[in-house]
Amino acid sequence: MEHILTILIFFPLLAGILGFIVEKESARAYGISVAAIEFILSLWLWFSFDINSADMQFTEFLPVIKEFGISYNVGVDGISLFIVIMSTMITLIGIISLNEEKIDNMKNMIVSLLFLEMTMVGVFVALDAIMFYLFWELSLVPMLYIIGAWGGPTRVYAAVKFFLYTFAGSLIMLVGLLSIAYLYHLETSVWTFNLLDWYQLDLSVNLQYWLFLALFVGFAFKVPMFPFHTWLPHAHGQAPTIGSVILAAVLLKMGTYGFVRFSLPLFPDASVEMIPMVTVLSIIMIIYTAMVAFAQKDMKQVIAYSSVSHMGIIMIGVFAMNAEGITGSIFQMLSHGMVSGALFLLVGIIYERTGTKTMSKFGGLASIMPVYATIFGVMLMASVGLPLTIGFVGEFLVLLGFYEVSPIATVIAGTSIIIGAIYMLSLFKKSFFGEVTNESNRSLKDLNARELTALLPLVAIVVWLGIYPKPILKPIDNSVQKLLTDMEYKARTPEAKKRIISIQRAKEEK
Repeated sequence: MEHILTILIFFPLLAGILGFIVEKESARAYGISVAAIEFILSLWLWFSFDINSADMQFTEFLPVIKEFGISYNVGVDGISLFIVIMSTMITLIGIISLNEEKIDNMKNMIVSLLFLEMTMVGVFVALDAIMFYLFWELSLVPMLYIIGAWGGPTRVYAAVKFFLYTFAGSLIMLVGLLSIAYLYHLETSVWTFNLLDWYQLDLSVNLQYWLFLALFVGFAFKVPMFPFHTWLPHAHGQAPTIGSVILAAVLLKMGTYGFVRFSLPLFPDASVEMIPMVTVLSIIMIIYTAMVAFAQKDMKQVIAYSSVSHMGIIMIGVFAMNAEGITGSIFQMLSHGMVSGALFLLVGIIYERTGTKTMSKFGGLASIMPVYATIFGVMLMASVGLPLTIGFVGEFLVLLGFYEVSPIATVIAGTSIIIGAIYMLSLFKKSFFGEVTNESNRSLKDLNARELTALLPLVAIVVWLGIYPKPILKPIDNSVQKLLTDMEYKARTPEAKKRIISIQRAKEEK
């Protein structure tokens, strides 16, 4: 299909605009229909994708402002393909899960989600830096509205904090992007924001450091890395369920994706030099937030801090500078998106029934809601990285790859799996086993058809990709190998050339 990426970007936008004239009673059905079409289109993208090619595919290019080299430029490779599919799938599942009885003004919610879907897809397919930045910033607007309009008691504070933190980081990132374009102009006398052209830019090591830091701030706020993470637990705590699902599953991945797509290939020497800094921040992020999660009494806050801890695992994989680590980190982005999205959905379900997320208010839920407890248990096991679940594959590859960088740091990071198992199993024990501590819970109903429709596909994917991840790993690995080869060729310092392990070097060393 010609112009498939353009259709994927702007179909939700057009549908969102038309959504304003849809009857309120039909809004949810309309949203499901649109999101289902978008998801099917993204699957077609996968089926038509050449898994043996590491190059950008389905590319489209249209000059917008020729004088400054700004263009409409899109494409996907193995790194971005499955993140796009995850974005469309999570949006569909999120809309299916919406409870019309609990959502005021469903039509505005659907329109906001469709606008948000447009920005998410745009970020992951953009190959023009200005286009990337515009979609990056536009994603803040619908999420700001979703948190501020449908969130908890302090939703306005949480929404504004989310917006200001991420927007401030984005402005510094914009300075870095404009600086790269200017440096490209100085070297070639041509203005361009084409990311593939930027990859050919030969920057001094000193310039790489400063530009790396400029982009680092923007990406670190979005991940969010320690100490830029303070907005996230509050945003999760106040956001409605659908807001937390999309925030954890997709929006946080924009930061880690930015590191892979921009920082590593543009600044290979600086990226290698910054490995110790990123490692320290990631280790703190992993251990500290895991311990904070253990101290929480609110079930949703446990999942929120757990989400930050798992993003730390992804970060050390990105900076492993070898195929195992980076491929594992991208796979872990998908794993984290599916598992954290499902866990937030599950917490939202029990909150709708009881009006509370406090673990002490539960107890014995497994005997009352056995199907709910079973699905929660599967997702919990995937979250702690149980073998034969999707969570194990990504974490194993990340730790295997990072072992080449620092065995000691890898062992420390690996303790997060133990700590994660402790606080997640503690949550499961307090909430689902033992005597029923709250008599009012005895009347709770198990999962209904709407909730099962949203959750069962996630359960199937978590098990399927835990057992047989090859269909996903192969396209990712091909593009990662190309990335590493380009980085190794471009690197200036001996340390960088030694640290970046491409497949050619790995074969030569063997």
